[in-house]
Amino acid sequence: MGKKEKLLMNRRTWLGGTLAAAVIHVQTAWGKSIQIPTLSSEDDPTKKIGPGPSKLGKRSLFEHPVRKPSDISSRTPLQDLYSTITPSDLHFERHHAGVPVIDPEKYELLIHGMVDKPMKFTLRDLKRFPSVTRTCFIECAGNFRTGKEEMTPQDILGLTSQSEWTGVMLSTLFREVGVQPKATWFLAEGSDAAVLTRSIPVSKGWNDAMIVYAQNGEAIRPEQGYPARLLLPGWEGNTNVKWLRRIELSDQLWMTREETSKYTYPVKDRIRQFSFDMDARSIITFPSYPANVEPGWIEIRGIAWTGRGKVHRVDVSTDSGKTWNSARLQEPVLDKAHTYFRYLWHWSGNETEIMSRVIDETGYMQPTLRQLIDARGVDITGYHLNPITAWVIKRDGSVKFKSESWK
Repeated sequence: MGKKEKLLMNRRTWLGGTLAAAVIHVQTAWGKSIQIPTLSSEDDPTKKIGPGPSKLGKRSLFEHPVRKPSDISSRTPLQDLYSTITPSDLHFERHHAGVPVIDPEKYELLIHGMVDKPMKFTLRDLKRFPSVTRTCFIECAGNFRTGKEEMTPQDILGLTSQSEWTGVMLSTLFREVGVQPKATWFLAEGSDAAVLTRSIPVSKGWNDAMIVYAQNGEAIRPEQGYPARLLLPGWEGNTNVKWLRRIELSDQLWMTREETSKYTYPVKDRIRQFSFDMDARSIITFPSYPANVEPGWIEIRGIAWTGRGKVHRVDVSTDSGKTWNSARLQEPVLDKAHTYFRYLWHWSGNETEIMSRVIDETGYMQPTLRQLIDARGVDITGYHLNPITAWVIKRDGSVKFKSESWK
């Protein structure tokens, strides 16, 4: 190879792979000169044609939000979300005998009991009725964990998610079958191997209950009840029976396993059953473990919700609960829905605790763990446990969960 060919090759190499080592000098608005490395031809997206259209979209190769699974559930990564809508594939899941596979062409929903006309509805039948779309959260009654500093919002409260649900109002079907006036309860039964059943007041069915078959604009996901599930806005997740196959109307409740030995808890010298409404709660999702922050302005962000209506106000404390300031709520504030809140704060660099509390439209204020123990007794369980949670920001900028034990 001649001298001229070597020079040309070196020039091409410099313009190609070696270009990554080159830098350009840029002056900032503050007059400071900084060095910015340039891209190699391999990393420069303007130097090659990317993939064309595809049948199914996917996330960027650089984004990896995932649920955290256990034997019976998987938790939504609350700290990775940018709004109150949970992507369908990140919606938390909880089931008692795995996810059944149900052919939508063979699906049937039976409504019988204290009705004038017992009827079976196919999925096609359900979709022929006037449809309704609403956005609301679903939350497991046992949605709280504590125990160590190295816990993310996903670890602590990951059993809540929010979707836009589409389906038919249960009241529409009630009118179709002719629910008798003396019927006060209905049994909702699922098609899973556990044949999960719950007793539900008929008044909820007439009010805002739905049979939903779509989620976030697509068919409901299998782990969320495909092809159709019961949706009871604001009520504990276990009552929102998935893979719904039967509704029976009666003038009395059934006292099933999930409302006797499970989903009940002591309140001092009594046992509380049928605690349907999810209490108001909130959590700061940023900054949270494992984030690391620097002194200066920080936008504190999080979500708040209540099963009894709308979020009225969210307060944020940046001094361990000594003082509280109102956060800004992201509009629109929907009924029985996650509400995004933001609060701009200047951190001095000293160690402190940050926390949030929500007040809903009924006037209920999210309590501390101590207040819950005082109200329910020392034998408090994990059901409907909605204490204020705090994050400790250390001087080095690390953020840790303030773990509290109730036992």
